[in-house]
Amino acid sequence: MADHKKRMIEKPVLYPEETRYSNFFNCDINLQRLLEKIAPQMLKETYDSLQDFGAWAGGPLDEEAAYSDKYAPPQLQTHNKKGEKESHVVFNPDYARLHREIYQRGIIGLAFQDKDPAPHLLSFTMGYLASQTDISIHCPVTMTGAVAYVLKHFAPDAVREEYLPQLTRMDGDAKTGGTWCTEQHGGSDIGATTTRAVKDGDKIRLHGLKWFTSNANSGLALATARPEGAQEGGKGLGLYLVPSHLKDGAANKYSIRRLKDKLGTKALATGEIDLEGAEAIEIAPPPMGLKIMMEALAYSRIHNAMAGAGVQRRAFLEAASWASHRVAFGKPIIEYPMVQNELLELMVRGEASTALAFEAAKTFDEALKDDGKKVWLRLTTALAKYRTAEDGVQAAKRTVEIIGGNGYTEEYPSARQYRDALVLAVWEGPANIQALELMRMVVGKEPGDRVFIEKIREVADALPATMAHEKVLLDKGLKQAENALSYLRKNPAVAETFARKLMDHMADVLSGALLADEAARDLTLGDARKAIIARRYLEKAFGLHEFEITNAADPAFVHFKKIVGYGVVPLAEGGYGASAPAPNKSLPPGRPKI
Repeated sequence: MADHKKRMIEKPVLYPEETRYSNFFNCDINLQRLLEKIAPQMLKETYDSLQDFGAWAGGPLDEEAAYSDKYAPPQLQTHNKKGEKESHVVFNPDYARLHREIYQRGIIGLAFQDKDPAPHLLSFTMGYLASQTDISIHCPVTMTGAVAYVLKHFAPDAVREEYLPQLTRMDGDAKTGGTWCTEQHGGSDIGATTTRAVKDGDKIRLHGLKWFTSNANSGLALATARPEGAQEGGKGLGLYLVPSHLKDGAANKYSIRRLKDKLGTKALATGEIDLEGAEAIEIAPPPMGLKIMMEALAYSRIHNAMAGAGVQRRAFLEAASWASHRVAFGKPIIEYPMVQNELLELMVRGEASTALAFEAAKTFDEALKDDGKKVWLRLTTALAKYRTAEDGVQAAKRTVEIIGGNGYTEEYPSARQYRDALVLAVWEGPANIQALELMRMVVGKEPGDRVFIEKIREVADALPATMAHEKVLLDKGLKQAENALSYLRKNPAVAETFARKLMDHMADVLSGALLADEAARDLTLGDARKAIIARRYLEKAFGLHEFEITNAADPAFVHFKKIVGYGVVPLAEGGYGASAPAPNKSLPPGRPKI
């Protein structure tokens, strides 16, 4: 570790020729500025630990991810040397070691401490950094956090006291979590669960097949099952905690049929679980079982959004680093306008995704203290999960194209990132499921439509006069959303027909509003960089889309080096007024050189 840190101190540049050994926190100025805005106290208290985590993610974790993916994916051992049946997953030792270490670093435990717990935002931030390197480790972290969250807030007291510490300890021996709900015939239709919960004296035993279980070797898993005599559908499901081993140390009665041969996240053990009378502890009986499992999945969806934003950040880092050092036709390709345009697109979409993901994460903590925030949490989570996943895949694809043939080879991280990014669109519910969730919030019993409109209007009305153009564009997008929401509220029968299209539009509106809000704050500090980013996003989302070529200078190109280098663009130069306050000096120390 010391050698990695030394190399990063000696070469603290934003876009090095080799991105490995970069400090993924230090070089992410957008992340630092965003945390400074939404969680200044958390940033102050955890700055050093986030620096250390960023160095770890960019060094040892990145090395492990590449090796495990290419040379040492997990293997399933189905029998021991005596020929007896067992389910044992064999991992690359470095994967196993670093998987333990991420819990030692507090990615789960810090938020569940009895005294002065950290905000969950810290866990989500660490997930954002880890996903830039290894979604195969970030995925188990996500489910471990989801199981811990359910145990903390929904489990009976005795169950919580016994099992929660096993997931949240930070001594290297923490158990990891799983969420077992997908079945072969059901997919996203969890209400079609056929797994049975059978009473056996004072015990409950589960029988059935869970078809797609990531982190298949988890120590504690949540599983949906239908008790004997319960009604069909989701209301007949209970929720159960399934330990891998019983209190006497014996293996519980379930087996891993096989590990999935997947397109990406190859270092992660994803399997089919045969429940063969496994002992389980009831968390909630019907009709609450499915509802509480959805609480776990909602937690996971925020981590999914963090992964989508993290993939985009790493994609941009790879593309910008390559373009800065690749010489073609006599000069670095970053000097060519077409490459600059691609990098700007990656940066703008990536910063929009980061804003979305962190809005959901911030709201998660707020909703724990204020039930009135729960509608906004569900809205932002659905929009963030959908949009960050979509843009994550596109960003990974663009980076492969920018790097070219080398980017298509497994010697460069861009190929693995592209494969891994594809899981984000299906993990914890694909886009159609998010659209259905959104419709429940805006055309059903919840007042999500009104909450959304009021939130965006509040941001738009607070924009300074110098952002009049951005306000016009945001108002236009909001008015279109308002008209659509009003129509669907009156005509709910056609909601599914337009759900995907409306979700896409609302994601644009919210992303544009969040970027504009960040920009307004930075303008008060004398920096127009984020305003240029916000304008570019809003223009593409809600501006005129007629094909046009003009001689008008685009501020994003005029200030390209400052935009991609996180430099200060003076207000007058950015087109936001003649006078400017002093440049932003409020960032924490340790900014890397450009």
